[in-house]
Amino acid sequence: MPQPPQTFTDQLNREVILPRVPPQRIVSLVPSQTELLAYLGLAGRVVGITKFCVHPTAWRREKTLVGGTKQLHLDRIRALQPDLLIANQEENDRAQVLALAADFPVWVSRVVDLPSALAMIESVGDLTATTARAQALVQSIRESFAELAAFPVLSAAYLIWRDPYMVSGGDTFIQAMLTAAGFANVFAEQDRYPAVSAAELAAARPAVILLSSEPYPFREKHLRELQEICPQAVIRLVNGELFSWYGSRLLQSAAYFRKLRQEIPG
Repeated sequence: MPQPPQTFTDQLNREVILPRVPPQRIVSLVPSQTELLAYLGLAGRVVGITKFCVHPTAWRREKTLVGGTKQLHLDRIRALQPDLLIANQEENDRAQVLALAADFPVWVSRVVDLPSALAMIESVGDLTATTARAQALVQSIRESFAELAAFPVLSAAYLIWRDPYMVSGGDTFIQAMLTAAGFANVFAEQDRYPAVSAAELAAARPAVILLSSEPYPFREKHLRELQEICPQAVIRLVNGELFSWYGSRLLQSAAYFRKLRQEIPG
């Protein structure tokens, strides 16, 4: 028997009315939230994803690709006639989200730290009628981070781009993960993802430099150039997904941080 429309509140405090509960035609506009939908067992209900949604890998062949997170193909999305789109304040273009919201229910997340990530997971569970599985996931993630031992705090710079160098600032989800892993971000006073010069990086004197695997694909060959800029720093390549993806991949993050810190002196 069809259920009446239901109203939900997203993480921007917007009311989102779902005409059909649970939704049967979902489009995900965020890679980490796409992976979450897969974890929640929604393969049969997700019809569209972005070209950056690399997990699960099979979905790139099975689902309609609707463009990049900030350059969506609105015509492809409209053709799918979704009854729910899941977006993110930071990762998606606001004008495109508003254009879609004029015709379809769009639930927007705002994730800045672990509590808001866990709240997002629970909300997506409620939206998709997978509440029990979502709550169990949240509990497992919460327990894994609670078991993360306190390490001596090390100053660090987290690089996401090269030419120019760009780093994570203090108002990002990455910042929250750095703190959880026992790092003090030397660029925490700056917003978002500022570009920094080699001189500014050297002047910050981080004890550790973390080179993310995404969005710029840092490799071993980049270690030497950073070592020349900051000869005192320990430099490590790190898995960017485990610092920046805020869905079910968080299940792996705490163990990864523990191993990383055990491998870094100090």
